[in-house]
Amino acid sequence: MMGCEGWSLLWLGCLVSTFLQNCAVRVTVRESSVEVVRGDSVTLPCSFFTMMPLYRLSIIWTLTPVSDPASPMQVIVYDHGQVNESPSFMGRVGFAGMPWSADVILNDTRVSDAGVFRCVVSNPPETGDPGIGELSLTVLAPPSLPVCLWEGDTDAGGSVKLSCMALEGFPAPQMIWEKLEPDQINLPVNMDGEKTGFVEIANVSAQTSGLYRCSVSNLLGTQHCYINLSVYTPPDNSPGILQGVLLSLSMALLLLALIVLVLWLHRSAKESKWINSREEEECYNEIKYTPTLIKRSFV
Repeated sequence: MMGCEGWSLLWLGCLVSTFLQNCAVRVTVRESSVEVVRGDSVTLPCSFFTMMPLYRLSIIWTLTPVSDPASPMQVIVYDHGQVNESPSFMGRVGFAGMPWSADVILNDTRVSDAGVFRCVVSNPPETGDPGIGELSLTVLAPPSLPVCLWEGDTDAGGSVKLSCMALEGFPAPQMIWEKLEPDQINLPVNMDGEKTGFVEIANVSAQTSGLYRCSVSNLLGTQHCYINLSVYTPPDNSPGILQGVLLSLSMALLLLALIVLVLWLHRSAKESKWINSREEEECYNEIKYTPTLIKRSFV
């Protein structure tokens, strides 16, 4: 028969076995969400507790990006004392306090780093499920320089669409369209998603011409782009008609003056010819009757 000492050892062995089977790594994440400005560094916190030595400790960090939730990726791994970084994070990520902490530091943050990070810790021979901690990372970014475009018909009476697109910026930038010259006017903006805002102007006229500005802004800054719009207006025909009438009248007066001048010259020439003819005739008569008078004087 088994003695009391044997039963005690058996009971103690069962107790230890049961404890080891039910023991698992406990993981604690101090913050459920973290914010960082693009380009800065951020610490992703993850603490764990284990009853076993750390000879076979394994820590895996993964990311499920906001931009592609269906494609989670590995960030960094600690396994049996070795650290491996994912190519997408090479040189930008590292553990902060190994082996007693699973915190990681992420440097030179990018907009693509935003998403849900998971810290998975296991430490055999603990047989429980790995401890998992989860936190979300938000990467703030100022608006990128927007691109301004226009399309449509700039002839008077046509319609024009002014578009403004900013590819980056978080929180999503607010867009404002304004006419700056000759008068400053705020214009109603239609949004096409979060990145593009446009203004539609119908029945454009000369008053539509001027300088337009699109402003994109969030809590980190503001950027602008500009469009100088020129509306073609055909010239008014009334001044042209008046000028034509005046030109025709001037030509008519000039022609009339020429006709009067020609008639006057013709008449003057005719009168001059008649006067000359009379003078010649009188001179001839004077010469003709002079001898007769002389002859009579001697009789």
